[in-house]
Amino acid sequence: MTDDVRSVPTLELRRYLGLWFEVGRLPLRFEDDRATDVTAEYTMAEDGTVTVDNRCRDEDGKPTRALGQAVPDAEHPGRLQVTFLPEALRWIPFTKADYWVLRVDEEYRHALVGTPDRKHLWLLSREPQVEDAVEWSFLDTARDQGFDLDPWIRPAQSGQVVAV
Repeated sequence: MTDDVRSVPTLELRRYLGLWFEVGRLPLRFEDDRATDVTAEYTMAEDGTVTVDNRCRDEDGKPTRALGQAVPDAEHPGRLQVTFLPEALRWIPFTKADYWVLRVDEEYRHALVGTPDRKHLWLLSREPQVEDAVEWSFLDTARDQGFDLDPWIRPAQSGQVVAV
């Protein structure tokens, strides 16, 4: 394990945009551990920020949605700052969270995203399921960067995007 979490040195943000299915994640206080059909869709806004549209079904099957905004770091292409506060409150300091792309494959089909404090980690895919070998390879990258994967959660995916 190395001391520092490392983001990718280059990221073609326009290729990263679009719909991603959550293959797995570390537990989040703001997301139900039994959530299903978890997706994230990224679109470029006119001002150069990225709109983040997270959707899932909670454990009762109720659709939920969180809309946020990501701001790319001009000095570190694989790093963004994300907030899910209402638009009128996004000016408040210290309300953005780190969102670092730790690995993305050449085709931009799979991505590993985490935070430098190692508390948050997601494995994303353009498809609802991934081959075991792909998942293991990406999770090995996380382990190499010091992430504890014991509490890893794999949400059920039907392949559907939750309508809200």
